[in-house]
Amino acid sequence: MLILRLMRFGTKKKPFYRIVVMESKSPRQGKAKDFIGFYDPLKDPAEIRIDLDKANLWLKKGARASQTVQSLLDKASKSTNIPINHS
Repeated sequence: MLILRLMRFGTKKKPFYRIVVMESKSPRQGKAKDFIGFYDPLKDPAEIRIDLDKANLWLKKGARASQTVQSLLDKASKSTNIPINHS
């Protein structure tokens, strides 16, 4: 099963995250199938950059989004007025 999840990067106390498509059984730092976008929570306001077309494509293929990624997708879709297909 494929899942859209966050992959942590950065140094100690300074994280930033990539939003990736992975197998649900693979570890957090495992090999990703596709890179969808990134999330930087330390900037004010937090920076979210997501390719919504890619995200919709993977969701249509049956991938599921984690709770955190789902909330980030909702925020990104509100700012760009592109609807997200929830599975």
